[in-house]
Amino acid sequence: MKRIFLFLLVSLLSLHCKKDEDESQSQTEIDNEIILKYIADNELDAMHIGSGLYYVDEETGTGENPDPSSTVRVAYKGYFTDGQVFDQSTGEAGITFGLNQVIQGWTMGIPFFKEGGRGKLLIPSELAYGSRPRQGIPANSVLIFDIRLIEVL
Repeated sequence: MKRIFLFLLVSLLSLHCKKDEDESQSQTEIDNEIILKYIADNELDAMHIGSGLYYVDEETGTGENPDPSSTVRVAYKGYFTDGQVFDQSTGEAGITFGLNQVIQGWTMGIPFFKEGGRGKLLIPSELAYGSRPRQGIPANSVLIFDIRLIEVL
């Protein structure tokens, strides 16, 4: 009798755990919902460019597009969907870096800008810092960046 009871208990627990797994959303789905809500709330004309990444072209540049291995000079402001700024470049000069040295969201997204252009990148957590918190950025954070591509070097 104890074995039957134990078997039933284990079976019920495993079914309950499986049900919880099925009902929970993946971080990718959660991030996508957050981004889509941000787009709707801010009435953005955003384009999905793959892997959960979205791009808003606010001013099309006239220069060349960088590629994922280019070195670029960019002015930016990074913030959360609630508007809280966590980082930004200072001054008009911006910062210079290789696109292969930054978060995946920038490596994938900045090539959609032409030199002289500006817009937004809406980056899901897995293309930013994922589940690893980073100075002032909690784990699993969706990041928004205002980008101005000053120069492709």
